[in-house]
Amino acid sequence: MSTKEVDDVTGVETTGHEWDGIKELNTPLPRWWLWTFYGCIVFALGYSIAYPAWPMITGATTGVLGYSSRADFDTDVAAAKAAQGGLTEKVAATPVADIVKDADLTRFATAGGKSLFKVYCTQCHGTGATGGVGYPNLNDDDWLWGGSIDQIYATITHGSRWMADADTHYNIMPNFGADALLEPAQIDAVAKQVASLSGIEGGVATPEGQQLFTDNCAACHGDTGAGNPELGGPSLTDKIWLYQGTLDSIKAQIQQPRHGVMPAWASRLGDTAVKELAVYVHGLGGGQ
Repeated sequence: MSTKEVDDVTGVETTGHEWDGIKELNTPLPRWWLWTFYGCIVFALGYSIAYPAWPMITGATTGVLGYSSRADFDTDVAAAKAAQGGLTEKVAATPVADIVKDADLTRFATAGGKSLFKVYCTQCHGTGATGGVGYPNLNDDDWLWGGSIDQIYATITHGSRWMADADTHYNIMPNFGADALLEPAQIDAVAKQVASLSGIEGGVATPEGQQLFTDNCAACHGDTGAGNPELGGPSLTDKIWLYQGTLDSIKAQIQQPRHGVMPAWASRLGDTAVKELAVYVHGLGGGQ
């Protein structure tokens, strides 16, 4: 005679367990699920015997098959290097300006540079190299430090305002307002003068604004505002602006300018990788 209690609602026996008046029904797992579970246990045991699995004090069990993921990786790397056919060495030995004259080297360097760009450059310049506020667009033909292949190579190599590199590009715009170099009315006049160079709303060219521009801005931006890549002075005559192109943003930049910083990548990535990045960036469309 069964002494197990049967639930009145479901007609299923209970396990005899009870918690705060709640009773557990005796509903075993489906047989197919149990056999699958047991099969997984058997497979796991077999896998741990055949392949490296169990950690030991100085290493791990090697497995009876002798498989090694590290050995597989080394084989793949060796195969990849063999497939390159010595092109990496050729890139390393070739001046960057001559790389773009060789179609095979250009294709190879561009592919490598594209991969490097995704890892190291997209955080600032974006996945499409279109930049953003404070980060230059690398697809256009407006370059702070020049857009020739040699100039791009030098910029990536030494960076911009990267003080750990003695050869970094360095030039800063004075704090005309914060350091009281110009009066507020003068800042307003020169800002309107600058805005007028590219047709920005609110821009007004005046003799006073032109004189202020000549005295304070032309040394870096040029007499006509066309820019000077040797000094990192951007052109003020087009519609391309690093910190937005409005009259208010121009005033803010004159008042207390922002200065971007770019790392010197040669010390981090090596010269060959920098050449590949330079070739890739130069080929985006804006390279001179």
